[in-house]
Amino acid sequence: MKTKVLFLLTILLTLSTVNAQRVNGARVGYIDMEYILENVDAYQEANTQLETKAQRWKNEIQKKQNAIDQMKKNLSAERVLLTKELVDEREEEIEILEQELQKYQQDRFGPFGSLMVQRQNMVKPIQDQVLEIVQDIAKKKRYDFVFDKSADVVMLYSAKKFDISDQVLRVINRDKKRKGRQDKIRAKSEKAKFEDEEKEANPEIEAKKKAREEAIAEKEEEAANKKAARQKLLDERKQKRLEEREAKKKAYEEKRKKLIEARAAKKKAAEEKRKKREEEKRKKAEERKKKQEEKNEEKNEENGEGAGSGK
Repeated sequence: MKTKVLFLLTILLTLSTVNAQRVNGARVGYIDMEYILENVDAYQEANTQLETKAQRWKNEIQKKQNAIDQMKKNLSAERVLLTKELVDEREEEIEILEQELQKYQQDRFGPFGSLMVQRQNMVKPIQDQVLEIVQDIAKKKRYDFVFDKSADVVMLYSAKKFDISDQVLRVINRDKKRKGRQDKIRAKSEKAKFEDEEKEANPEIEAKKKAREEAIAEKEEEAANKKAARQKLLDERKQKRLEEREAKKKAYEEKRKKLIEARAAKKKAAEEKRKKREEEKRKKAEERKKKQEEKNEEKNEENGEGAGSGK
C-alpha cells in the first residue's frame, strides 16, 4: 500500500514538473524490460538452463510425494494388522517426510528460494547494463524521463515512437559484437605471440612442421589409394554379382521356356488323346446303334414270318 501511495505521489510530481517545463518541451521515453530480456541471447540461454534445473527439482518433489502417498496407502491397508505403537511410528515418519518435503519446496520455489535467487542473479547484470545504456541514451538525446513499461508503472497508453527498447538492444548487441571481436583479436594475438616465442625458442620447428605436413600428406595419399583399391574391389564384386545374376536369369528363362514348351506338348498330346477317345467312343456308339438296328430288323422279319405262317 505504501509503495502504491509513493508511486502515485511520484507520478503527480512528475506530471506537475512536466507541466511546469512544458514550455521548454520535456522529453519522455520508456523501455520494455521483458522485451529486452527476451531478445538477449545470454539471458535466454541462462533462462533455459534455469528452467531445466527447475524441472529437475519438480521431478524430485513429485518423486518424494509419490513415495509419501505410497506409504500412506500401505499404512491404510495394513492398519488393522499393526499395533498402535507401530501405527503411531509410521504416522510420525510420514509427518516428518511431509515436513521435509515442504521445506524442500520452500528452499527451491519459495519467495527466497533457489529459483528466485538464481533468477535475480541472472537478471541483475543485464538490468545494470540496461540502466547504464538508458542513462547514456537519455543524456545524449536529452530525455527528461524514461520509464520501464514492464514494471509496476501503470501506463494507460504509450506511443511506440517513445519506446527506446530497440535502441537499448542495439547497444547491447553492439557491445557484444565488440567484445567478441576483442576476444578474437586477443586470442589471435596470444596465439601469434606463442608461435613466435616457440619459433625463437626452437629453431628446428619449421623443419618439424614440414616433416609433419609431409607425413600427413603421405597418410592422406595412402588413405586415398586404399580407398581407390577398396572401391575397385567393390566394383569388381558388384560386376561379378551382376554377371551371376544375368546368368541365373538367362538359365531361368531357358528353363521356363522348356517348361512352357513341355507343358504345351503335354497339353497337345492330352488333347489328341481325348479326341481319339471321343472318336473311338463315337465309333463304338455307331456300331452299337447299327447292331441294334440289325437286331430290330431281324426281329421284325421274324415277327413278319410268324404272322404269315399263322395266316
